[in-house]
Amino acid sequence: MKRTFAQLAMSLFLFCASSITLQADELEIAVFAGGCFWCVEADFDKVEGVKKTISGFAGGNVPNPTYDQVVRGGTGHIESVEITYDPKQVSYETLLDVFWHSVDPTDAGGQFCDRGESYTTAIFVLNEEQRRAAETSKQAAQEELSAPIVTPIRTLEGFYKAERYHQNYYRSQERIFARFGYVTKAEAYKGYRKGCGRDARVKEVWGDTAFRGIK
Repeated sequence: MKRTFAQLAMSLFLFCASSITLQADELEIAVFAGGCFWCVEADFDKVEGVKKTISGFAGGNVPNPTYDQVVRGGTGHIESVEITYDPKQVSYETLLDVFWHSVDPTDAGGQFCDRGESYTTAIFVLNEEQRRAAETSKQAAQEELSAPIVTPIRTLEGFYKAERYHQNYYRSQERIFARFGYVTKAEAYKGYRKGCGRDARVKEVWGDTAFRGIK
């Protein structure tokens, strides 16, 4: 029996949809808190195999918090990034290594110029396999440092996406009014990152093993 054009088109659509679902099922999630989530996004987007990063909040007890609520304190949430990656291209262990070497894990009061609970570091694990890997990598990282690592390994209870304004901030060409007039978010981000001393402090902590981007 001949198939109509509509039937052929529908078959092709269903095939493509199933392929997309299959590919999505092969991706995995990691969640890290490393201070300002704009910077964490910028770092992990450089890693081959990372498919998507989302800025958000984790660790607290308030559902769907706003950015203003989190930075005011009292929600228990900290700025975090959900990282979707292809385990065939990059391992969870490699992502852990990138995380440690792109933050100051010895700082319990925040990160760099951003102070307070909402800017503290954490590894949020989704299962026992991730927990074991995180604990092993934490031990290895500690062997490189003289000061004790204070970054906790926590079970992820929920992740809440931050407002659209914060997503992909570091590369956004949207113009905003800043200290020196109208600039793009990307330009404002570069000024913020340098002024906050993030890269300088990471270099001071880790030396030659500080993360600079894989690509």
